[in-house]
Amino acid sequence: MTPMRKLLLAAALLLLTPGIARADITAFFGISPTPENRAVKGFAVGAGLAIVAFEGEYANTNEDVTLGAPQLRTFMFNGLLQTPFPIAGFQFYGTLGGGVYRESLSTQPNGDETNFASNVGGGAKISLAGPLRLRVDYRVFNLHGSPRNNPVQRWYVGVNLKF
Repeated sequence: MTPMRKLLLAAALLLLTPGIARADITAFFGISPTPENRAVKGFAVGAGLAIVAFEGEYANTNEDVTLGAPQLRTFMFNGLLQTPFPIAGFQFYGTLGGGVYRESLSTQPNGDETNFASNVGGGAKISLAGPLRLRVDYRVFNLHGSPRNNPVQRWYVGVNLKF
């Protein structure tokens, strides 16, 4: 067998070997600057292999009646592409997903909107100690239907536990 065939065979075996499945949970707090800075809180639960992962996420952005900024709740399912291992303690990722949003403003009870939403973003999971990590994330949401504001941005920081 030639050295090139050995190398190709070794690469094929390495790629076909299943990775170890991992899971994690994140509780987060952040801000949405759309249309004005408002608090966001939520959680995400994910699982995946070394490079590809999936997560379900819920987030709630507070209403601000004085600014006319509605409450926004999102229920998303996301795919993540991530570095297979932390680089200097940082595991970087990009994410793309979709789900449902619910927008409501208490001063306009007949103006609620529920529809499909998509999102794209990225961030990093930063190793702290053992399975405990800090997660920093940025997302842009495209809300379908007739939302008051579109697109919607979100920044958050969260505590992430991998298991």
